[in-house]
Amino acid sequence: MYLIDTDIIIYSLKGNPVVMENLRNHRGDPMAISVITYGEMVYGARKSRQVERNLAAARRVAEIYPLLPITQSVVETFASIRSDLQLAGLPLDDMDLLIAATSMSHNLTLVTNNEKHFSRVPGLSLVNWATSPV
Repeated sequence: MYLIDTDIIIYSLKGNPVVMENLRNHRGDPMAISVITYGEMVYGARKSRQVERNLAAARRVAEIYPLLPITQSVVETFASIRSDLQLAGLPLDDMDLLIAATSMSHNLTLVTNNEKHFSRVPGLSLVNWATSPV
């Protein structure tokens, strides 16, 4: 099962051909998004010039993909990852950490183009669907 990161959702909404091909290639695989990704999309829509259009797109994505909530397990995983990264001098944005923690708590592979940041998280399974067909 895959957890789709915000950047991949945005690329799909913009019709990125590589992302679209990967989504087609994996259409039979279970996929979900974090409630954090949904929140990032709503925030982006609210600050955009086309608020209603972009809010509708965010809501449509939430209809297509199950939203995984922030649970006790996700928060505990988040706290562990955050403390480990801070002690190592490799802090990461809290929203990204919550997405990573969601992925790890549910034993999912995170689909993202943000490998630079997410590769800092030990034990996180990553795949990039924006660079080449998989």
